[in-house]
Amino acid sequence: MRDLPPLRAVIATHGLSASKALGQNFLFDEQLLDRIAAIPGQLEGQRVYEVGPGPGGLTRALLRTGALVTAVERDDRCLPALAELADAFPGGLTIIADDAMKVDAAGATGGTHHVVANLPYNVGTALLVGWLEADSWPPDWQSLTLMFQLEVAERIVAKPGSSAYGRLAVLAQWRSSARIAMKVHRSAFTPPPKVMSAIVHITPGAMPDGVRPATLSRITAAAFGQRRKMLRQSLKGVAGADVAMEACGIDPTRRAETLSVEEFVALARNIDSNG
Repeated sequence: MRDLPPLRAVIATHGLSASKALGQNFLFDEQLLDRIAAIPGQLEGQRVYEVGPGPGGLTRALLRTGALVTAVERDDRCLPALAELADAFPGGLTIIADDAMKVDAAGATGGTHHVVANLPYNVGTALLVGWLEADSWPPDWQSLTLMFQLEVAERIVAKPGSSAYGRLAVLAQWRSSARIAMKVHRSAFTPPPKVMSAIVHITPGAMPDGVRPATLSRITAAAFGQRRKMLRQSLKGVAGADVAMEACGIDPTRRAETLSVEEFVALARNIDSNG
């Protein structure tokens, strides 16, 4: 590893600016970036998958840990700066110029991996849902360390009965543990976004028996898609939901935000067992 220029100098050298269309906001504080890279724990020799590295701020922090990083970047303007990082850390960085929505992370990294990313705001939730809905469990990812808008982060860790509780919370918590590891002030970014951000850390847990992810996903999408309605109405289009509610002792006049994660899992299990 050779000495690297400050991130602001990299931006200036390559004439980069954050693209609003790509949901970009750059972080320059290297101490903050090192703290983010430390959240997953010991990464030396571990495979790490990063989405949207931009000019490589978080990437260089991950490389300093000794991680083997695969970074997916669709913005061609950032590729020369990332190539310089690859030269500075021989064998440590693989760059994939593509849309992360189209890339298989396990195939790209060569196996199990940690995901660490300052996700572009416009695709962050879609990527998270894809990782959480994996049919194979435990998943290929060993942990997810992801930056979101604070509002989205709070939805991921929310508890039943709160206004933030919804489909994301159920998907993140039914077979994983999710926590907010760090809040990041808007002033840390260039350009500063209009909202605060937060780092969410998710680790996979045990897979409940007798439940298919697709079933739970379908139930939660229906239930929270009409969250103001009673379950008997919002789940009307889900085959077997009425029988499952009766079997599980769930009052059909309740609303989605009052059900615990375990109750949603019980509904999905009953539907799958009778499907």
